[in-house]
Amino acid sequence: IGPWRLLVKIDTTMRLGLALMLRNQWFLFGIVFSIALAWLGPELGMKGGPPRPEYTVKYLAVAIIFFSSGITLRTDELKSAVFSVPLHLTIQGFSLGLFPLVMLALVKVLRALTSTDENLLTGLIVVGCMPPPVSSAVILTKAVGGNEAGAIFNSALGSLLGIIVTPLLLLFLGGIESSVPLFSIFMSLTGTVLFPLLLGQVVRHLYWPQIKTMGIPFSEISSSVLLLVIYSTFCDTFADSTSASPEDAIVVIIFDVFSLMLSKLAVFILAQLFSFSPRDTVCIFFCATHKSLTLGIPLLKIIFGAQPSLSIISLPLLVYH
Repeated sequence: IGPWRLLVKIDTTMRLGLALMLRNQWFLFGIVFSIALAWLGPELGMKGGPPRPEYTVKYLAVAIIFFSSGITLRTDELKSAVFSVPLHLTIQGFSLGLFPLVMLALVKVLRALTSTDENLLTGLIVVGCMPPPVSSAVILTKAVGGNEAGAIFNSALGSLLGIIVTPLLLLFLGGIESSVPLFSIFMSLTGTVLFPLLLGQVVRHLYWPQIKTMGIPFSEISSSVLLLVIYSTFCDTFADSTSASPEDAIVVIIFDVFSLMLSKLAVFILAQLFSFSPRDTVCIFFCATHKSLTLGIPLLKIIFGAQPSLSIISLPLLVYH
């Protein structure tokens, strides 16, 4: 009886551990499931499919993501962080200035030394040009006792700057060719990103006490809709039989890990050189080195239109995230 009870206890513990892992990492598993689903049946989510993803996903889904971000963005808590100018300059300057330049230089070296797929190399440049993330950096900063207000401020500022700066970096610094005119890109970003974000803020300002009592899981809704965007993106790729070799995928994974470690080391050294406090150092550590998947995938969908290679281009950003 003793060994049997022990086996039952071990089995129960393993089940609880698996359930906890699935709950905490559901978005990561969701990405894998979305890609697998797109591979099994791309006809449903590809351009021209029954849900008309070229409209429902490209515009409506993206608008829902940023409307949710606008409602949950705690701008009323940013007052204490507004005047921390050195902190903001360090985070935004590194994320949207130094990081893209270093990434571009590293990609040039990788292009000269290897025969890695050009779309994946483009995707690596994309990673460098993305702004700080909307929520993950805030969560991590808070979890280890960092400057949460500073993280919230820079996530909001990075999202707004990213709407303008990221396309310019990609098109001019990165030399990436877009199938969509620059004016159309900014108009699309205004309608699908900026306007819903500001509308969400207005709704929060007017009705937040009532909305809060409803317990609406805005973060989970936003992440679920983002999975829909990822699914649709890969449907277009699999329908066109565009793919990257396993060798190239391994190169991207190694490169992403190296870039993340290098960037974290660099910002830590910068924080020490400029004598930032431990709380601000934590904020810089996460906000300056992480990249926004929430803004990144919709932005790429707008810039590259319905190019079949879009999912290959977005792969390094998914891996980095």
